[in-house]
Amino acid sequence: MDVIRVIRRVTGQRKVGHGGTLDPDATGVLPICIGRATRFIDRFVRGRKVYEATARFGTATDTYDASGRVTAESDASAITREAIEALLPRFKGEISQVPPMYSAVKIDGVRLYKLARAGKEIDREARDVVVYSLETTSWEITSREPPTLGLRIECGSGFYARSLVHDLGLALDNTAHLAGLVRSQVGPFTLNDAVTLDEIEQAKNAGEWERLLYPIDAALMELPAVVIDPLQEEAVNHGQPVDLAIGGDGSKRTLAETAEVRAYNRDGDLIALMSYDAVLGNLNPVRVLTAN
Repeated sequence: MDVIRVIRRVTGQRKVGHGGTLDPDATGVLPICIGRATRFIDRFVRGRKVYEATARFGTATDTYDASGRVTAESDASAITREAIEALLPRFKGEISQVPPMYSAVKIDGVRLYKLARAGKEIDREARDVVVYSLETTSWEITSREPPTLGLRIECGSGFYARSLVHDLGLALDNTAHLAGLVRSQVGPFTLNDAVTLDEIEQAKNAGEWERLLYPIDAALMELPAVVIDPLQEEAVNHGQPVDLAIGGDGSKRTLAETAEVRAYNRDGDLIALMSYDAVLGNLNPVRVLTAN
């Protein structure tokens, strides 16, 4: 929300949304949608994300990260990278994960972090999350410092890197917390695509902040595209399905394998995100982009 407030001030837009909360101590990619593009925020929230995490062993905290109060300490000198890598397969694929108390998850309408700040801890149900890949990227251990591990994590929505590190410490009969976290990718967007808030402010002062915007369909480019004629466009604007065989240039054979397509008018403007019904051979509007 801090970022959204800045973007609203810079752009003058009131309709602004973000594609996935970052922890206060984390950095990295935060997709921001403005205006009509906010209709596609859900695609970022449920899309794939990549994190570069740093785990520090020997200490556990109540927040599962470095900002929290230390709750337990242990001797981590015997932990090896090989022992950690032997455990990683159990944290890959479809797994169950308990969200930390210091999180934005709601229980009976109340954010968990609000309960935690009030000194309350409640039972949390495990949630199903997906980890597509998980690999170690670095390993540091010295006589003076506790061992530190680098991890690259590719995951789906609802995943908590803090919980993974905490659980990894427990799996080693030890303790661990998240010492650092960078979100390096959300959907198709990487850190190389990102701009800082300072750069946005500078662009505003130069009167050219709009050059930093991506087109609305930038998050949809992995989907096949169809072009619809003017009559179909009018129907779609009213939320009605259209027959792909009338004026469409997409192949039904190709589209039968996918659930969603990008629909453009003949001027090349994105009109809607649509779902393809292989049985009826038509397209049904999912998100329609009207003039405002």
